[in-house]
Amino acid sequence: MYLQSLDAQPFFLGLVLSAFSLTELLSGPIFGYWSDSTGKTKNVILLSNCFEIAGNFMYFVGISKWFLLGSRLVAGVGAGAGASIFGYLTRCSSSRDRIPVFAMAMACRQAGLLIGPAFNVFLRYCTFQIGPFHVDKFTAPGIFMCALWALMQFVVIFMFYDLPPNPSPQHEREPLLKQTDIQSPLYGAINCVQDPSSNQDDFTSMEDSSPPSTLPITNNHICSQSAELNEFTKKPMIGLVREEVVVLLTAQFVTFFNQTALETLVTPLAQTYLGFEDLQNSLLYFFCGIEMLIGFLVVRILSRCCSDRILLVFGLCICNISCIWCLLFLAKPTGTYGFLLAEFVIGVFLQVLGLPFVSVSQVSLFSKVTAEKTQGFNHGLRRSVGGVATILGPLWAAGLTQNLYIMLGTMMGLLLLCSVMVIVSYKYLVEPPASEDQSS
Repeated sequence: MYLQSLDAQPFFLGLVLSAFSLTELLSGPIFGYWSDSTGKTKNVILLSNCFEIAGNFMYFVGISKWFLLGSRLVAGVGAGAGASIFGYLTRCSSSRDRIPVFAMAMACRQAGLLIGPAFNVFLRYCTFQIGPFHVDKFTAPGIFMCALWALMQFVVIFMFYDLPPNPSPQHEREPLLKQTDIQSPLYGAINCVQDPSSNQDDFTSMEDSSPPSTLPITNNHICSQSAELNEFTKKPMIGLVREEVVVLLTAQFVTFFNQTALETLVTPLAQTYLGFEDLQNSLLYFFCGIEMLIGFLVVRILSRCCSDRILLVFGLCICNISCIWCLLFLAKPTGTYGFLLAEFVIGVFLQVLGLPFVSVSQVSLFSKVTAEKTQGFNHGLRRSVGGVATILGPLWAAGLTQNLYIMLGTMMGLLLLCSVMVIVSYKYLVEPPASEDQSS
């Protein structure tokens, strides 16, 4: 309605919605690389909040449809700090607590998505002046969010602290005993009598027979320590071109693509076959949000007794069942109103149920199979993949609302592809040993 008041064409809504995701996927890796290089996540968040404040203020001003489009582009840049935040959460949490931490972070985001629309209950009644700007039901959310982000700046300044720097890697790699300190290869023996010359010969033979230095990066993927570590430090992309990483990025893309495609499909499908109006659609999205919030909490609890990859496989199984259900019953709905309503609710319920399991487990696994030093950049790339999916998903679904077999079949095909990749690479979807993680 805001865009309609500015004489925008219907297609312009899609541009405005995609603009936010576009700049977010571009800025995420940049902010992540910055926080990895400097270790100053606080500075990244403060700068990104400035973009959010500016973007929401532009939304409040709203002098034209193009200005509104620019506001979403600017605000999307600020959203890229999510990569740095996930990198920070990775570094400040142990591997065992990774899923509970990520599940709680995603649950908080979901709670915000539920509470946020509720503020429109009173914002729609706003009508007053702030200097030359008039505040009404269209512009009030912009100035309200601008104030919240400004408040967030003070919270970050006074209540957020960066992690202390790690010890120098060179200091960590210094041997506890130097060669001159070692008197004998049998220094652990007691009352051992042996000719010193033979000890020296044994020590020399031990040095000559020692294998070349290699470092297991992750899951039996071995590379040379001297070459790989230096190259990885200079080029973070090298460590991401591995089988398990590609599988998890595929899971990220498929999850967001199917989720946004389904969200695009739900409203016209409910209006066509069930006669849902704004109130019913709002209630539907509200209950879906509640279900997802409960799902994140369930994942947090189950993570204590189930591994990440088990939760991932369980979530993919539920998503596959949901897609099969939608293909059978929602691609060409028939029957009475009660039967149609039951088919629709079950399909949406199953799809939403699987999302928390897949989302949290793949993010946790991704943080464990990639280098800790570049977690910000890694999560930036992961979120960029998700951003591409959130742009393509609605575009694909919007053009095929009259050809549901093709649309749902594509979703099913992507899920099957992702499931097969997870099964084939299942043995690699584990956390590397502690020594490997530290070295990487």
